[in-house]
Amino acid sequence: MITHNLGYPRIGNNRELKKALEGYWSGKISLDELRVTGINIRKQNWLLQKNTAIDLIPSNDFSLYDQVLDMSLAVKAIPDRYNTMLKNNDYAEEDLSFAMARGYQKNGLDITAMEMTKWFDTNYHYIVPEFHKDQHFEFYSQKVIREFNEAKQLGIITRPVLIGPVSYLLLGKEKGEGFDKLDLLPGLLSVYIEILKALQAAGAYGVQLDEPFLAMDLSDKAKKSFEPAYTKLKEAIPGMKVMIATYFEGLRDNAPLALSLPVSALHIDLVRDPQQLDDLLEKIPASLSLSLGVVDGRNIWINNFEQSLAYIHKAADKLGDERIMIAPSCSLLHVPCDLDLETDNTLNSGTRQWLAFAKQKLEETVVLKKLALQKNVQDVDKKLKENILAVKNRKTSAIIHDKKVKERVANIKEGDTHRKCAFAVRRRVQHETLNLPLFPTTTIGSFPQTKEVRSWRLQLKKGTISPEQYNNLIKKEIERTIRWQEDIGMDVLVHGEFERNDMVEYFGEQLAGITFTKNGWVQSYGSRCVKPPIIYGDVYRPAPMTVEWISFTQSLTNKIVKGMLTGPVTMLEWSFVRNDQPRADTCIQIALAIRDEVLDLEKAGIKIIQIDEPAIREGLPLRKADWKNYLNWAVRAFKVTSGGVKDETQIHTHICYSEFNDIIDSIAAMDADVITIECSRSQMELLDAFVNFKYPNEIGPGVYDIHSPRVPAKSEMIFLLNKAKSVIPKEQIWVNPDCGLKTRKWEETEKALVEMVEAAKEMRNDSRA
Repeated sequence: MITHNLGYPRIGNNRELKKALEGYWSGKISLDELRVTGINIRKQNWLLQKNTAIDLIPSNDFSLYDQVLDMSLAVKAIPDRYNTMLKNNDYAEEDLSFAMARGYQKNGLDITAMEMTKWFDTNYHYIVPEFHKDQHFEFYSQKVIREFNEAKQLGIITRPVLIGPVSYLLLGKEKGEGFDKLDLLPGLLSVYIEILKALQAAGAYGVQLDEPFLAMDLSDKAKKSFEPAYTKLKEAIPGMKVMIATYFEGLRDNAPLALSLPVSALHIDLVRDPQQLDDLLEKIPASLSLSLGVVDGRNIWINNFEQSLAYIHKAADKLGDERIMIAPSCSLLHVPCDLDLETDNTLNSGTRQWLAFAKQKLEETVVLKKLALQKNVQDVDKKLKENILAVKNRKTSAIIHDKKVKERVANIKEGDTHRKCAFAVRRRVQHETLNLPLFPTTTIGSFPQTKEVRSWRLQLKKGTISPEQYNNLIKKEIERTIRWQEDIGMDVLVHGEFERNDMVEYFGEQLAGITFTKNGWVQSYGSRCVKPPIIYGDVYRPAPMTVEWISFTQSLTNKIVKGMLTGPVTMLEWSFVRNDQPRADTCIQIALAIRDEVLDLEKAGIKIIQIDEPAIREGLPLRKADWKNYLNWAVRAFKVTSGGVKDETQIHTHICYSEFNDIIDSIAAMDADVITIECSRSQMELLDAFVNFKYPNEIGPGVYDIHSPRVPAKSEMIFLLNKAKSVIPKEQIWVNPDCGLKTRKWEETEKALVEMVEAAKEMRNDSRA
């Protein structure tokens, strides 16, 4: 019975990777120093897993930016626009990868970034591969070999991790017409074979190929791609043990396909779909080992040992111990590094007994093996008793359940879930009230959080400045930002969110039923890390959260200031959510808390209120058969937040990095007066869904990509706005960036927003001509 791990957090216990990346990008450290940081993190991760007694330890799960981007570099799927950098030896491989991820605007070059989107139903973002007809692949980046050899020097023979060839193609995007990306599979397989042979020559005896699309709905062509692909790999490298890893959902109708593939082992996610085990045990061939993903790699709750042991024993009784592998359900990339780092009082003390981070999840994996095999009985039996007690305590704890919250949810009426009048009526009232020009300009909410702003928050936490001093500093920053927005001619202003640490964390800190960590960071993309709230109990709002700041900001100007809130679905999706009740129940509790805030903002005279839901699509179940139920409760939750306001109050929402075609009816059902969306990286392609649907409400297609430091010219924005105007009536169009500006620098932000405002003015002038 083998323990193994699919991947470990790459950011470092103290976010060393984030700090090194940003130091390198700003020119404060050298490339060699960045590389040393990576080496140290990998060494720490490998040794931790070795010392925990994990039998099979992964390599190539580390990335400086993104594992899908690394795969694109490995097979040289590098778009032509990067050829100048590719052919110039002055640019290191890392510089090329960062340009692909972030764009590049230096040394006379001006290159746009590749698209970025969500990794399945997580809050991790990956860089979308670009494929063109007659794509040529070759083995380019040797990173996977380098890191295998690096671990080997430590005395650890790792199992390298690669994205499987079929899933890699399905993750990508066709550029141009007349071909299907799956037609590129034969050429891609030749490179995979070359990579696997190089690994075998280096001493690797096995490899993990991630094929998460086996847990998805697949076209017939995609299904038919797997068997010949893996047969070819098997024939080319007969001595290499291949484990296919699936996760985030059950295999369902793809189970016969997965079981038929000529590989050594199959990993399944028993956290997301425990029901699949019985079916697989009935049909599994004798040549295949089964990896049981019983420890939750997506959430931070302790494992229920009794439940996991039931699955392990069932599988072992059928297959024998030697064909069973025990692991987390997926890569531990999605959870914080180590609960032991929580040494202060940030975390609600009552919840600690129920939590496990990446390090603890590895320990749970090893304990489960010992319990299953009855090894070190006295030691592990004690751990089993402690686990049983903790699970029992959680079910009965008084800090989880609140009778008033449950009663309020039960008493929601139909009238609470929609606006008083239809949009057509509201729109006329709002246009009279707001009196905005054509192509009104605004931003998504946040402005750059400088080192000074972050230092004020730190000083407040340390007690070196008083709350009054802190508030005065923030107010000065808000006023400066308001004056600047007025000076450049912005139409609808924002306060900049300088008092907020994170769009979810800020609200979570003020809601009951939610706790926080000090060091519970996880990677969102690149150097961007977030510290998700932990929703452990019933949620409600004890007091107003934003009214004082937004009211102060509105008092500074005669222009309209937007109230800025995070919506209930995003609060849910970007948190670690309690797993003792349906997610829908938790979401509607949050919705009622946000509704209270919306109504208080309206009472304070705020005329536009934005309720951000950037995560609404990522919450979609991976299987379409499950979508309807999710969309019903998610849309209902959003409508509860906004359903109580008057017709003249304009409700905005923001949704980013989403494909909308297949959920556009649900987006429309949210009935926001204005929706702002990411569009610039896709060159307005995402608008097609709204056009085909004849989306009736107003829309702000993002005109520049804030995830890149590149500053676009006014002409680029005008080009994008004209593309939007060609398919959407000009009266419906707003002008805004793709997303919030918190992570950007002021210099690039000011330049880009001046260009944006000028682009909107030119569009107005052209419309009058």
